[in-house]
Amino acid sequence: MNYAEAKAEFTKLFEHQMSDEEMREFLLSLKLDATTPVEVIAAAADVMRSFAIALPIGDELRERAIDIVGTGGDKIGSFNISSTTSILTAASGATVAKHGNRSITSKSGSADVLEALGVNLGLSVEQNARLLEEAGWCFMFAQNHHPAMKFIMPVRKSIDTKTVFNVLGPLTNPANIKKYMLGVFDKAFVPKMAEALKINGAKSALVVSSQEGMDEIGISGITYATSLKDGELREFEINPEEYGLKLAPLEAIAGGDAGENAKIMFNIFDNAATDAQRDIVLLNTAASLMVDGLARDIQDGLEMGREALANARAKKKLKQIVEISNKL
Repeated sequence: MNYAEAKAEFTKLFEHQMSDEEMREFLLSLKLDATTPVEVIAAAADVMRSFAIALPIGDELRERAIDIVGTGGDKIGSFNISSTTSILTAASGATVAKHGNRSITSKSGSADVLEALGVNLGLSVEQNARLLEEAGWCFMFAQNHHPAMKFIMPVRKSIDTKTVFNVLGPLTNPANIKKYMLGVFDKAFVPKMAEALKINGAKSALVVSSQEGMDEIGISGITYATSLKDGELREFEINPEEYGLKLAPLEAIAGGDAGENAKIMFNIFDNAATDAQRDIVLLNTAASLMVDGLARDIQDGLEMGREALANARAKKKLKQIVEISNKL
């Protein structure tokens, strides 16, 4: 199936032109594995985003914003690294339009931990756009932006194998932004996701998967990465030790429920966390700042992130987000 054919079929799906049985057969035909064509992933993401309720922001803000997001599904059980990273990155000067959902395979998804922190998730899309303008950060709760998924999800949940929908969420940011720091649960999809972003108009991106299959840059070993910059894709590896960070076992970044993960985030911003908890957020923040263009490279981004923690800017940014989201 080429891009045009996939786009036509997914348009039928999202227009509800398929019966439940036809939907099921179609999704089963798109089993997610190393052979899944990147054109199918890109076409599906393009259609899904076209049916989303868009975040109403201007072109200048859209061009400036970055998403820091993962596919989920890694079953590692870490704390909410991308959510913590998103706030530290915003505190370091970036504009972050984060897209996410509640937990599906873990105890705490992005929405769960943000809710526990006091962020108001009940904002209208217009209010959320104002939050982004005023705080330089917002969270686009997937269930508020993808109404067409309501009739697709029951069929998807009846299928016990991974389908293309397991990787679509991070590719369908409702703000239609151009910069992405994106994690995926399997290194086989790292170059595919980067190419799909390129096909659908991204300008700058980094797609990563740690050697343990975590949808973040890990600190237990190397992380596989593909960057998109100036229209070119480049595959490489990220080794924390090259940046002066100590390796740590997966248990060192373990999380729990939303309340426990909120406490870990508070500790990181209070400079009261463990080295491993702090370092994995710093490393992912550094990469995000590099993708954003605010940092020259990961080493430069690490220094920017450390400064934001040392000066309590991350703690202040979280407080600002909570206050504005509840005031709007």
